Amino acid sequence: MRDVPVDPGTRLTNFRRYTWWSLIGVTAFFLAFSVKNQIMDTAVPVMVRLAAVATLALTVAAIAVSTSRRLPRIPLESPGRPPPVRWLVAGGAGGTVLGVILLALRDYGLWSFGPAMMVSIIATFLPGRRPWLLITVTAAGAAVLGGVTAALSGQGSVFATAFPAGLVLFTGWVTLGMLWAWDVAEQLNAARRFSAELAVKDERLRFAADLHDIQGHHLQVIALKSELAARLAEADPARAAAEMKEVRRLAADALRDTRAVVQGYRRVTLEEEIGNATRVLAAAGIDARMELDRAAVPGLLPDPGPRLLGLVMREATTNVLRHSRARHAEVGYRIIGGLARLTVANDGAPDHPGTGRESGPGTGLQTLAERLQAVGGELTWRRDDDRFIVTASLPAETTGQESANARNAAAATEPEAR
Repeated sequence: MRDVPVDPGTRLTNFRRYTWWSLIGVTAFFLAFSVKNQIMDTAVPVMVRLAAVATLALTVAAIAVSTSRRLPRIPLESPGRPPPVRWLVAGGAGGTVLGVILLALRDYGLWSFGPAMMVSIIATFLPGRRPWLLITVTAAGAAVLGGVTAALSGQGSVFATAFPAGLVLFTGWVTLGMLWAWDVAEQLNAARRFSAELAVKDERLRFAADLHDIQGHHLQVIALKSELAARLAEADPARAAAEMKEVRRLAADALRDTRAVVQGYRRVTLEEEIGNATRVLAAAGIDARMELDRAAVPGLLPDPGPRLLGLVMREATTNVLRHSRARHAEVGYRIIGGLARLTVANDGAPDHPGTGRESGPGTGLQTLAERLQAVGGELTWRRDDDRFIVTASLPAETTGQESANARNAAAATEPEAR
């Protein structure tokens, strides 16, 4: 069975494949085992043997198709898809005929396995408590049918009554248990995806609130000042000109504050970026491991070092979520040889990674590399097999003059706010 990925970055596809093959493999083995003696027995009429083989194949095929429908390739697809009624009916008929053949040949034990398996598959498509109600009724019917048939044949009715009923209950318990485990895994995966989406939406709402606070205040004052200048244009031109100069100053302040929000999210610190990355990666189902040197406090870095490393952390996290199928990620931050080094590595990298420009001007890896180079740092990225590694380094200690030069160089490389 060939699967498309159920959800990139998780092992749900492998779990689906394991569940499908386990269920079909065990079912086919025990169904074949239940009819092996009768098929190989030359005393059994040829037509009966052929009928047993045909019903066995039909039952296995119906179980395989129905299980594939029950285990969807797309997450949470099964509730909206109708069950394969024709295959369920065909499989039910095949399992029933197979059970009748075995019962007629006086197999008072395994005859109920075929019907029990099909009833269990049918039960998985039923809501609420109906699955166990159907299985219980089937177990009772198997007990009565087996006991009566054995009694009429002069055989012991205790085993013929108890074993088929127990086999039906056990088959239903195993089948429903395996598919219940799949349902739980699917729901957990959906919750993980929803949690990641909520984390992104929360960040967007936070950014929108910051931008609203900045723009709302400035635009309201600009509107009032402009209205006042319009009224004073004829009566007091000098005051009107002064008000317009104030409007221009307010517009410049609004532009500067907007740049601060867009570029730095109000100067988000490196610790906050690492914490945010940990939460977002965990919400996306990625095992994120942090190796942070407690002695490498951001205070050792001159401005704008912590902010630039924060931008690198944010960009690397975005690339992990958007351009990889990562299951594991590692973040390291330490002071080595007078350099503050931030490393972000993840597995699941695509075969043909981009150059880091996908995120647009001002935030891609290439632009960040130029900004770090302008302040004496370095940003590199490489692919090693399926791992993608981003490394950023900055001088950890500088003099006051070098710090001022670094700030001036960073300001010169700030992209224009859009």
